[in-house]
Amino acid sequence: MVSLPLLTVFIGALIVVYALPGPDMALVMQTSMTRGVRHGLATAAGLALARAGHVTLSACGVAALLRAAPWLFETVRIVGAIYLAWVAIQIWRSPAFGIQTTETPANAAPPLSHAVRRGVLSSVLNPKALLFCSVLLPQFVRPDAGPVWAQVLELGVLLLIVGVIFDVALAFGAARIAHWLRTRPFAQKVQRWSFGAALMAFAVRLSLD
Repeated sequence: MVSLPLLTVFIGALIVVYALPGPDMALVMQTSMTRGVRHGLATAAGLALARAGHVTLSACGVAALLRAAPWLFETVRIVGAIYLAWVAIQIWRSPAFGIQTTETPANAAPPLSHAVRRGVLSSVLNPKALLFCSVLLPQFVRPDAGPVWAQVLELGVLLLIVGVIFDVALAFGAARIAHWLRTRPFAQKVQRWSFGAALMAFAVRLSLD
């Protein structure tokens, strides 16, 4: 088992990382503001699934393969950048007053599975998320503290829990902001273009790094 001091440091590192603005944060907030908190939570669920995959792949050594095969890393990176750019364009092309109201028909919004899928793809197609897991987790594993797989599992579960807490808080917070935006059309327009620009910026950064 991982010692309590190490767990404390690990959780602190996760809080810092999750608090930094990134494409996952922008996607959860944009989805929750425009489609409602249920879709925001569905996006968070997709991100959690992808992170679980990252932890599993890191434990299996796939992240090391990405580092050893630059062409594979480059392929995943470019595809991820293209996907983020596509999501940004979809946000820009959405109606200027795209925030749902209580009068919006339930069938007007895409199914929750669509939000889950976007969350999964946003994280899976970001190779840096996988490399982050492969770099961070081993720093807190001590061979003399018990089975390595058990320590990786413990750290991976904590990584998922902290991520879910952040994403759920973002989803509910963004939904509350949406209530304020509903009566302010210009602010809605600024919000739509701002989040689209943020995702496009992350796509450009990912393609150039």
